[in-house]
Amino acid sequence: MIPKEVQDRYTKLKASINNYRRLYHVYDREEISAEALDSLKHELTALEARYPALITPDSPTQRVAGEPLPGFKKVRHKVPQWSLNDAFSPEDIREWDARVKKQLALRGLRQAKPTYLCELKIDGLKIVLTYEKGLLVTAATRGDGIVGEDVTHNVRTIEPVPLALSRPVDVIVEGEVWMSSKNLAKLNALRQAQGEASFANPRNVAAGTIRQLDPKVTAARKLDTFIYELATTSENFPIDQVGELEYLQELGFKVNPHFALARSTNEIVQYWETWKKKSRKQGYWIDGAVIKVNERTYEEVLGYTGKAPRFAIAFKFPAEQVTTIVEDIMFQIGRTGVITPVAHLSPVSVAGTTVSRATLHNEDEIKRLDVRIGDTVVLQKAGDVIPDIVKVLPELRSKGSKAFKWPKTILECGGDGRIERIPGESAWRCVDKNSFAILRRKFYMFCGKGALDIEGLGKKTVDLLLGKGLIVNFDDVFSLAEGDLLGLEGFAEVSAKKLIATIRDHRTVEFAKLLTGLSLPHVGEETAILLAEHFKTLADLAKAHEEHLVAIEGIGPIVAPAIVEWFKERENKKLVTRLQKTLTIKNPLYHSALRQAQGKLSGQIFVITGTLQAMSRDEAKAKIRQLGGSVSSAVSNKTKYVVAGKNPGSKLGDAQKFGTPVLTEKDFHKLLKI
Repeated sequence: MIPKEVQDRYTKLKASINNYRRLYHVYDREEISAEALDSLKHELTALEARYPALITPDSPTQRVAGEPLPGFKKVRHKVPQWSLNDAFSPEDIREWDARVKKQLALRGLRQAKPTYLCELKIDGLKIVLTYEKGLLVTAATRGDGIVGEDVTHNVRTIEPVPLALSRPVDVIVEGEVWMSSKNLAKLNALRQAQGEASFANPRNVAAGTIRQLDPKVTAARKLDTFIYELATTSENFPIDQVGELEYLQELGFKVNPHFALARSTNEIVQYWETWKKKSRKQGYWIDGAVIKVNERTYEEVLGYTGKAPRFAIAFKFPAEQVTTIVEDIMFQIGRTGVITPVAHLSPVSVAGTTVSRATLHNEDEIKRLDVRIGDTVVLQKAGDVIPDIVKVLPELRSKGSKAFKWPKTILECGGDGRIERIPGESAWRCVDKNSFAILRRKFYMFCGKGALDIEGLGKKTVDLLLGKGLIVNFDDVFSLAEGDLLGLEGFAEVSAKKLIATIRDHRTVEFAKLLTGLSLPHVGEETAILLAEHFKTLADLAKAHEEHLVAIEGIGPIVAPAIVEWFKERENKKLVTRLQKTLTIKNPLYHSALRQAQGKLSGQIFVITGTLQAMSRDEAKAKIRQLGGSVSSAVSNKTKYVVAGKNPGSKLGDAQKFGTPVLTEKDFHKLLKI
């Protein structure tokens, strides 16, 4: 017996996947990312593995994706076009290797020791090329694997595709059509300038371009190809996959040069790990590796399942978008009392790490997404960016689901738990600004890496010291003695002495780091750096008027009065006085700002969005500041450039709204070398 809730989930998953695949493969509409779709398929496959009786002929696991687009001439493939099964981890690859050897053994090849060809999996559109007597006669899309679309008129405009081979041979070959990252960025910039939507990825733009009715449009977009498979030939077939690639090159096809022969699963994993790190530095997008049994005799023995070859598998890179389920929505109290809703998720692997939490930002974002407890959602994590819910899949929502209601009180806010919406903002905050939850967060920031970076004063130790009443104000940290720590959980004589010595070493602090740690409202790392560049000492900043602060590029009419009010508060005045007596505060940024005033980027404000490939964000920010520029976290009418890396966020739309020029990472590097 299959539980009813499992049957319902399976039916909804199947319908959802079929819909997204049809939109993606037939109409080139990417409602959710290919990675998120993979995640749904992975869940479906797992359900079918557990309950085989669920499997029906129309399951997405039983068919090749896509079908011809109505209106295009149809082409029946002479050789069926298969999809590949996916592997997502080294364990998956080892299991596949075991299946390959088991299948060979069952067919009498017990001593077989297959080797494997590792190739890059290019993010593009599959194409099937047919040549007769060395001349190109047909180019077709994969379609449903049996029938594709005739796109010969467009493929002929792609220069790397040979119209005539090096000799008059009859062949059918398979490959990938793709667009370079550089050309994609240029095309998207042009489309933005014309008020058109950007292409999400190279696969979309390749598919859209190949299906243009006017070949001139295709030619202008400068597509490229890699050919990777020989389906048929009128000559003798190469004996292995390596020979096949050499044969294709010999005929005049462009073959990706980054292939390697592996003699073990460890070598396969090593190839995958290497290219996982290097993939973003290529001129084209790569979403994994394709692993094939190298020996043709073994390939023929292994054959195919109903959907895919047994002798090949796609080894996907860790997805940056996946699907998961919202199990609960909880609240996190920040260091300034701001309340952040956090989704508690069914644990899922994304971008190489297991994630079980994602920020929902604020009440307005929850309403915009209409995210509810129990919903299936698309989760995104790019590089080191905090996981973010980008889409809800309402078709998978259970009956009786209720919209999430924002609470009126939160226990952690202390006292009666009252909360209030900050005037003019989307955020809520605790009314009681001295609750334990807020105090704890403030100390986490003050002692953490972004501020004083006191090793040994982590969250657990901070909680312990706060709970015992040993610290109440920031300067209390510097009055701690060994005797205060002895007897506390986790502290003996040696560990107590070590922590006190570390604290003593941190009595000299950079002004910007101290400002970050003080938890001034709206003052994070970037704003703290701006303030340190314009005010030499803490005393100077404490005396600053609102108009002085607003005049600084990057300090707006919300931040300026909040800073002034903070320094006016009686307790904060006392804290500043005590810190000036306790600490040695250095400000190298003030002097460097004076030197940078005539720098090449002087007066120019940059906003960075997405993941950069050749340098980290911190390195990019430092380089901008070295040349006299400044960095902001939000786009405004004062922003000079937006630098867009991979997976840029909503700031691209902000750039379009303000008419701000958008730089690719390559353009950014050129600008830095002016």
